[in-house]
Amino acid sequence: MTRPGPKTGASRASAVLAALTACAVLAGCAADAGRDDGAGAPARAPAATAGPADPSPAGALPEGALLVTDFGADTVTFVDPARRGRAAVLGSVTVGTAPYGVAPGADGMAWVATAEGVAVVDTGARRRVALIRYATATGPVTTGEYRGGGMGIALSPDGTRVYVGVNVPGGDGTLEVIDTRRRAVVRTVPVGRRPFDVDVSRDGRQVYATGHDSFDVTIVDTGTWSARRVEVAPYGTEGGLGSWLKPHYAAVRPSDGALLLPFEGERLAVVNPRSGRVRVEPMTADTHQHGVTIGADGTLYVVGTGPIDPSRDRGPSLTVRSPGGRERVVPLDGPHEDVAVSADGRTAYVSGGFTRDGHWDGISVVDLGTGRVTRLTAGHRPLGIAVL
Repeated sequence: MTRPGPKTGASRASAVLAALTACAVLAGCAADAGRDDGAGAPARAPAATAGPADPSPAGALPEGALLVTDFGADTVTFVDPARRGRAAVLGSVTVGTAPYGVAPGADGMAWVATAEGVAVVDTGARRRVALIRYATATGPVTTGEYRGGGMGIALSPDGTRVYVGVNVPGGDGTLEVIDTRRRAVVRTVPVGRRPFDVDVSRDGRQVYATGHDSFDVTIVDTGTWSARRVEVAPYGTEGGLGSWLKPHYAAVRPSDGALLLPFEGERLAVVNPRSGRVRVEPMTADTHQHGVTIGADGTLYVVGTGPIDPSRDRGPSLTVRSPGGRERVVPLDGPHEDVAVSADGRTAYVSGGFTRDGHWDGISVVDLGTGRVTRLTAGHRPLGIAVL
């Protein structure tokens, strides 16, 4: 069947306005106490605390185990994707309210962005060993899509720093820098609104914070802590906070360090971090897109959450895009949010949490060779996902 061509910005904007009229709640995916004064000076933050721990059943984690953040609870859940039924869940650990992103380290520690602070989880002992409070004032601790606190999170290549994007409801966010040895916030840098994702260059010299509600990526130099914003809006910024056509997650291309940001299964924004230039390539899934990851060979994996306009757009999917731009689209059952890929590159794991309505408590396991999808029940609105 011949696919329709990409929608124009005007027609897509009309569809968005119609959707907003039909549902008035589409506002998103539609003075900071510990924050810098704009110069990126070191921040003062409370000391890390250990807090409660809920050890899961004893025993070493199996190779290829998954860790998911339970956005609908205050836990992270360990999962063995080789098992089915209740046996797949290896236990959960209390980390803090509404956990979002997760960044596992080579030392067995996983860093989890919650509404309260960054939790440090010892994945071997399966317990929380610290909670590092934010230096940025984010208001009352709440749950839900627009809650304040940590969102995107990433480790530096050498494991000495954690970078977390902190959402400040109603204003610009911050990038907080955590010293992993001291387990303390050592610096904050202003970034865009609602930093959905944080990524690091392969050499560790730059950090990228994707500002969902400001249509941009903030590029932070880790040597000087200077920051510059690059607008990433292939459909324009019409609609503002109510627009669906914003950046969500990014991936760093191994071959040249370019940032790849998918939009609507129609357009892939390719950002050159050095020049700030943005080039757009076509995509084919024709669905609203969120989570991405990229393999060492440059294969891009993109989560499609479902249609903005059901009369025109396609349903949830996983796009597998080769380095040359050829795409294979695997249909999924129901909305999803983020994706991780097994070490051997044969399996993709797609979390069912989703930041908006329609989420479910499980993971879709995609055989990348055959395209076969099986569903695994695990977690409570699992959002962030990582292979340990």
